[in-house]
Amino acid sequence: MSPNAHITSHRKPRRTATQSWVVRTGVAGGVLSTLAVAGAGSATAAEKPVESTVEMPTVNAALATSIAQSAAATQQTAFDYQDRAQQDEASSKVAAAAKKAADEAERKAEAERKAAAAKEKREQEEADRASRATERKSLSTKSAAQTSEDAATAASSSSKGATGSSATLVSFLEAQLGKAYVMGSTGPSSYDCSGLVMAAYNQIGISLPRVSQDQSTAGTAVSLSNLQVGDILYWGPAGSAYHVAVYVGGGKFIGAQNPSTGIVERDMSYSQPTGAVRVL
Repeated sequence: MSPNAHITSHRKPRRTATQSWVVRTGVAGGVLSTLAVAGAGSATAAEKPVESTVEMPTVNAALATSIAQSAAATQQTAFDYQDRAQQDEASSKVAAAAKKAADEAERKAEAERKAAAAKEKREQEEADRASRATERKSLSTKSAAQTSEDAATAASSSSKGATGSSATLVSFLEAQLGKAYVMGSTGPSSYDCSGLVMAAYNQIGISLPRVSQDQSTAGTAVSLSNLQVGDILYWGPAGSAYHVAVYVGGGKFIGAQNPSTGIVERDMSYSQPTGAVRVL
């Protein structure tokens, strides 16, 4: 035999640390398994291992509970959605009804405003018509009164023999009756004697001298027995007269007499004048 021939060794192979750990673990597991089987076998030899008879029902019950809970949650969620939808629908209906009521109230208020405005306009128009009617009636009354007054004045002047410009002259003089006598005044609120005569003739477009002396010679001398309405009467010598007045017919004259009596109408017999001149 060759010295290099391989000789089979009877020594067992050397195990590594890892292999030893696996073996020990396997042995321990086997022992534990054996003990568990033995314990279970004492209760009943026909039952399956503990792992199968205990774990599977527990897993199935938990799964069923979870499924039931999930189904209940899903159903509750569906109920919640349905309830929310019903609430939203009810809210929409309430909002729509409220808007409709508000629109109707607004239309009613607008109609009432228009009716009130139309009524106010009618009342205002009626008031305006009534006012215009009253104004026309008032103007008509005033016009009638003025016409009557003018007719009375004309009648008065006519009764005194005044016509045309002489009637205007007399009307002016009559309107001054009662005003004050003020030396040197020519109107319109007060006059002296020559100022009144001058103002009266200005009404008919005739300009006279300012003072009584000059007025006593301003026209044609006439007899006191042949007087006409509008003739100028004077007291004192012609050209040196100290007082003047105007003959208004019916044996009367109007003049600014003195500060105590003012402008008055008097009969010729009250104070006989010295003479008269005719300007018209």
